[in-house]
Amino acid sequence: MPRRRSIRRRKMGDIRIVVAGASGRMGRTLTRIIAETPGCTVSGALEAKSHPDLGKDAGELAGIGPIAVPLTDDAPTLLAAAEAVVDFTAPKVSVELAGLAAQARIVDVIGSTGFSEDDNARIAAASRHAVIVKSGNFSQGVTMLAALVKQAAKALPGFDLEIVEMHHAGKVDAPSGTALLLGEAAAKGREISLADHAVRVRDGHTGARVAGSIGFAALRGM
Repeated sequence: MPRRRSIRRRKMGDIRIVVAGASGRMGRTLTRIIAETPGCTVSGALEAKSHPDLGKDAGELAGIGPIAVPLTDDAPTLLAAAEAVVDFTAPKVSVELAGLAAQARIVDVIGSTGFSEDDNARIAAASRHAVIVKSGNFSQGVTMLAALVKQAAKALPGFDLEIVEMHHAGKVDAPSGTALLLGEAAAKGREISLADHAVRVRDGHTGARVAGSIGFAALRGM
């Protein structure tokens, strides 16, 4: 049985936050954290159409007991009545939600990864009408690491740059958002474009490593 916690009652003036992908591992964690944070309230919980958890209480799924917020696929209605949406889902969903957040003029926090250049362009367009906070990793430790990588890349111009990352078997995108974030930091330190210098695949007789390139290797396993 899920462990139940004492959740404070919703108060007037609380920041109304919608959780996207509320039945997933990260969605449940976000629901729990928001519900337990003073000044914030889970005002809505989103899931994909036909998802088996639609209609279930988001608090029950998060293991904190009922909070009277059922999972729904009606994103426009939820975002229109919210002040923020927190989205750790998938690129296709995140692009759609960014557009809806722009229409509703609310804050959109995006932790999804694996975006294409077109996805990023559409999110950038949405950011003209909504405050969008987007990162490949929201960890304080990774943020500090990125700053150090940028400094090291600048201070050691003759050194090769290779980023090797490992995630669990369920990770669906590669390189990960964290790896790309570190690659961007290294590229900024060298004052070069990551898109022009990234090497993501090596196979066969590749020849010597190209000077100035930023290599990525993605490992996946339990």
